[in-house]
Amino acid sequence: MTWNTTNLDELPVYEKLAKLARNPFDLTAPGAISPERIKTYKSSGSGFDLLFSTQRIDDAVINGLQQLADQSGALDQFHAMKGGAVMNRIDGHESEERQVLHTACRDIFNETPCHVVATGQAMQELEKLKAFLAGLDKGQLVNEQGEAYTDYVNIGIGGSDLGPRAIYFALAAYSLKNRRVHFISNVDPDDAAAVLRKLDLSRTLVGVVSKSGSTLETLTNEEIVRAAFVGAGLNPAKHFIAITGQSSPMDNPEKYLQSFYMYDYIGGRYSATSMVGAVMLGFGLGYDAFIEVLRGANDMDMAAEERDIRRNPALLLALLGIWNHNFLGHETVAVLPYSQALLRFPAHLQQCDMESNGKSVTRNGEKVSGFTGPIVWGEPGTNGQHAFYQLLHQGTTVVPTEFIGFRQSQLGSDLLLKGTTSQEKLVANLLAQSLALATGRKDDNPNRFFGGNRPSSILLSDKLTPYTMGGLLALYEAKIVFQGFIWNINSFDQEGVQLGKVLANRFLEHLNILRQAGGKDSEQYPESWAMLEAAGIFKEE
Repeated sequence: MTWNTTNLDELPVYEKLAKLARNPFDLTAPGAISPERIKTYKSSGSGFDLLFSTQRIDDAVINGLQQLADQSGALDQFHAMKGGAVMNRIDGHESEERQVLHTACRDIFNETPCHVVATGQAMQELEKLKAFLAGLDKGQLVNEQGEAYTDYVNIGIGGSDLGPRAIYFALAAYSLKNRRVHFISNVDPDDAAAVLRKLDLSRTLVGVVSKSGSTLETLTNEEIVRAAFVGAGLNPAKHFIAITGQSSPMDNPEKYLQSFYMYDYIGGRYSATSMVGAVMLGFGLGYDAFIEVLRGANDMDMAAEERDIRRNPALLLALLGIWNHNFLGHETVAVLPYSQALLRFPAHLQQCDMESNGKSVTRNGEKVSGFTGPIVWGEPGTNGQHAFYQLLHQGTTVVPTEFIGFRQSQLGSDLLLKGTTSQEKLVANLLAQSLALATGRKDDNPNRFFGGNRPSSILLSDKLTPYTMGGLLALYEAKIVFQGFIWNINSFDQEGVQLGKVLANRFLEHLNILRQAGGKDSEQYPESWAMLEAAGIFKEE
């Protein structure tokens, strides 16, 4: 399968958009954000509305962005990815050479899956999970004292922690009675200690998540937790579950109660709808709730295939990001969910976006000629309004913003105060911030002058449910890969993570030499020995 690998600045529409960017739409002009514009500048799909009237665009820019999507072959590449093309590669250079099939995990609802083998494997693992969870629910799978398991500890890092953790926190309102989920990710021993001290280990299951079965931080934390079980007189093999690659060192029935498989064609940061997230979410929320997450994600995957960007929120959000980043020159993007339940979702997007698109080499192995992935950050509103919004409104850096909101609260517990509910106050603040950033305010007092023309978009859905959470996750996954296709970079490897791991292992070898031999060998790698000494990790006699 071949596809267009032309760089962004080589596409025919590039010069047109660059020219339009020299005089972008003025959001502060009288009547600029009219009721008609607000009504028209709206894209809908799979339960989400994307409102983008507060972006610095007009119809000419929208038409140019449509041409950009078409000329880059973004949709064709998305179809190729779902069908099993080897997208994780760099032409002419050694690379991972893998398919990218995270969408196959939720393609189970379609009569004709895009990739039959991958979807079949996903269904096989789901059947294993369904049986496992049924054993817990029916009291057939209990601890050695015949008691039900009440707690689950997820040990993983990166994509094995951030996405699943964000989803669990988002959907904690739907958690099963007498089921709690905890997370250990940081190799900092205090992370594990803080979780372990509040658990009844005899009633706890531990899911260890590592595709290779060799992730240093994860295996270190696993051994800390195993030691705690042994210290409590418990057999870890009756409590530990492996979520790993088939035939990895962790695929060992002597050490684990059960194994669930993850596959090379699903990258860690795209793995939340695979067994990486499924086992933990199934325990905490129930099997049916996890299936709803998959259903929402699959529906958004289907909506992302729409060629008209006005009917494809994921593609349009990707194109608006490129307009702001590559043509208007804004280096960061803030993702601000007006939902406390989504407090960890920006952290997941930091990894998913910046690990995917933080690249400076094209898929042809050449240096990129323009900007690729932006810096992604964010916190929930309205808390952020009392923290960093000052910079958003009046700082010298323009930060494009993506607001996320819901028309209804999750729990339905609310109070009418001064004529409005708390949820109405929350949504009103979201809408007001978007409008204020766009229009600004003139004032003779320079300290109270707001320049405006600070672009934003609003993603809205009715309620944060398992279904809409799946849709939101898939929307951002699609946005990220669309941008990577348009930038002609490989959004599916992470070589930048590897160098630090290599050097960390060198430092650990030095510390082992110190511990075993009582001295140092500074002839090899003297700079790392010197850094250890300067950091006060050891003192030379």
